[in-house]
Amino acid sequence: MSHAKVVMYTTAVCPYCIRAKQLLAARGVTEIKEIRVDLDPGQLQLMMEKTGRRTVPQIYIGATHVGGCDDLYALDSAGALLPLLCA
Repeated sequence: MSHAKVVMYTTAVCPYCIRAKQLLAARGVTEIKEIRVDLDPGQLQLMMEKTGRRTVPQIYIGATHVGGCDDLYALDSAGALLPLLCA
């Protein structure tokens, strides 16, 4: 199954990032482009400008900003994650 491109803003030690990656893997995502904001303050600033949020993870599936880990799990619970991944 082909999946939409997944981009995730992360830090090295983030339990929510790990949980989000685990859920995405369970839904068949094999590749996530991680942008480490702890290594590049410029990326942190860009993330905040794009999302209006300061916390990680911030997850994009294709052009859609999903939000953080809780948002990703809510999307999955609503049955909307797989259709978004397959779009």
